[in-house]
Amino acid sequence: MPAEPVRLDSLFDIVLSGGPLMIPIALCSIVALAYIVERSVRLRTGRLASSRFEDELLSALRTGGPQTALGVCDSAGVAQARVVAAGLVHADADWFQREKAVEDAGAREVSRLSANLRPLVVVSMIAPLLGLLGTVWGMIEAFSNIALSEGLGKPEMLASGISQALVTTAAGLVVAIPTQAAYYYFKSRIDRFVQRTEDLYARLSETLLGARQAA
Repeated sequence: MPAEPVRLDSLFDIVLSGGPLMIPIALCSIVALAYIVERSVRLRTGRLASSRFEDELLSALRTGGPQTALGVCDSAGVAQARVVAAGLVHADADWFQREKAVEDAGAREVSRLSANLRPLVVVSMIAPLLGLLGTVWGMIEAFSNIALSEGLGKPEMLASGISQALVTTAAGLVVAIPTQAAYYYFKSRIDRFVQRTEDLYARLSETLLGARQAA
């Protein structure tokens, strides 16, 4: 007698029907969730840039000069401060040296902020491939079982086998789509940080230039 199609009455039954490849897909979801939480904490706006810091920095630069402004950077604790501090350290150098120092500091900061985004890219690529592999393997098993059970004249058996095989593809996409969305969301935060830091440094350079001309 041919095997009866498996009923999938609950989400748990659907997950179980996906087979052993659901395990690495589940691990991918755990890794993605861990890095999303970690990046959510690390890339909070308050840890990247601060309007209060910007105002205090420019005020200190106007009233006390580069050394006073450096003190504000040291106590700020935001990523923005570490970048502009490089410009203040080279405040007495020529324009090219100061620009190079800020560019290098900015590149290091962006690299540090982007480092833990790579696992999200890896998960968003691997999870759908694991799902596709599970589906292909499941369809091979479905056709093989039908052939062995002489069920070629029973399309409900084929439909049941294929539906179970497609579970892994659906699971892979469920993991990959929000992971990819999270990656681009965090990437946009870093891009906004870069733009905001560039704007602050432009204002800082104007203030330094004005101080030199006044002197």
